Amino acid sequence: MKLVSFFFFTLFLSLLHQPLKCSSATNFTTQITSPMLILPLKTQQIPSGSSFPRASNKLPFTHNVTLTVSLSVGTPPQNVTMVLDTGSELSWLHSNATRIKQPVFKPNMSVSYRPVACSEPTCTTRTQDLSIPVSCDSKNFCHAVLSYADSSSSEGNLAMDTFRIAGSNFSGTIFGSMDSGITTNSDEDEKTTGLMGMNRGSLSFVSQIGFKKFSYCISSLDFSGVLLLGESNFTWVLPLNYTPLVEISLPLPYFDRVAYTIQLEGIKVSNKLLPIPESVFVPDHTGAGQTMVDSGTQFTFLLGQAYTALRNEFLNQTMTTLKVLEDQDFVFQGAMDLCYRVPVNQTWLPKLPLVSLVFRGAEITISGEQLLYRVPGEIRGKDSIHCFTFGNSELLAVEAYIIGHHHQQNVWVEYDLEKSRIGFAQVRCDIVSQRFGLSR
Repeated sequence: MKLVSFFFFTLFLSLLHQPLKCSSATNFTTQITSPMLILPLKTQQIPSGSSFPRASNKLPFTHNVTLTVSLSVGTPPQNVTMVLDTGSELSWLHSNATRIKQPVFKPNMSVSYRPVACSEPTCTTRTQDLSIPVSCDSKNFCHAVLSYADSSSSEGNLAMDTFRIAGSNFSGTIFGSMDSGITTNSDEDEKTTGLMGMNRGSLSFVSQIGFKKFSYCISSLDFSGVLLLGESNFTWVLPLNYTPLVEISLPLPYFDRVAYTIQLEGIKVSNKLLPIPESVFVPDHTGAGQTMVDSGTQFTFLLGQAYTALRNEFLNQTMTTLKVLEDQDFVFQGAMDLCYRVPVNQTWLPKLPLVSLVFRGAEITISGEQLLYRVPGEIRGKDSIHCFTFGNSELLAVEAYIIGHHHQQNVWVEYDLEKSRIGFAQVRCDIVSQRFGLSR
């Protein structure tokens, strides 16, 4: 699923900034018990049999190759685990009970579940953002098909039910009840019930619940992190450096207008600004070349010219400290072709050059182990394989820059929908978690 490991990416969406205003037919009501919801986040999967300290206004949020949030849906509540994805709009849940690997949501067990009819405004107008038009099934319910860049797809009916998050109820929440055609690409995918779309489209979860801000902080260690819905004015996190969201009013074929698009202006290696023309970072007349912040993507992917410049400079600065994997046939995840051999018994990496992504008004600096990823199961003689955590998006046939969650670790990331901007602050996310009392 997606670029977490397998390049899940959606294009051709329309711009809708405001929270969903449902007609009486949608019956959307919200009971929010707190103006701010604080949710635990964890950077590794919870081992079987272990548990988090729980409180009524907090819920588990985990990160391995995906970021997942645990909540309940339906009446009576059914526990579900959803991938948090700022790169997608429509949330959906597995609901086919015949599937044996994925946890599923059972609509027939919820008295508050209601499928959306084809004649409802939700089906006739709100779905115009989706890349594939909806249709009517044999029962005249609104049928949706979602497709992704890795050729996987999911399909099912649009429906409404009550989502219960951190002590607050969101009745009439619209989502996809998916029952067929769902491709699973990893063991991690098989542990999730569905996906929570968090982009700026009218059907996204954040648009429906009406929060003007949300934030998260992802730890690189086995400590709890934080997902926060609502205001985040904490003096010990601020100051945030903000970068504006890029707005393009005209519809362009390769520009996702409901994505969180910011302007990448340069890349530095050890504070050396790479000689990349500014035009390389600007979307062209078709919309290709936008830079998106995406929690549903694991690594970061750059267009060819920028990737080649970064690859060459990083290779040059590490040639005396790291041994390159000389295997032209090995390209990790189809787009990451700079890999190194590190002795299996070596528990540390040599000092690596810093890599900084320079945005308009903000900067993210990536260091240490965040720059190299040990590929599971890949051994060459007595060496393990570690690959550079930047890839070439053109090898994926994706015409965009994508900032993945691996490079958002130990960064407080705030999505400010009201002011159309994203804020960044370099922090220790395990310490932030402790401030919230969320560390185990």
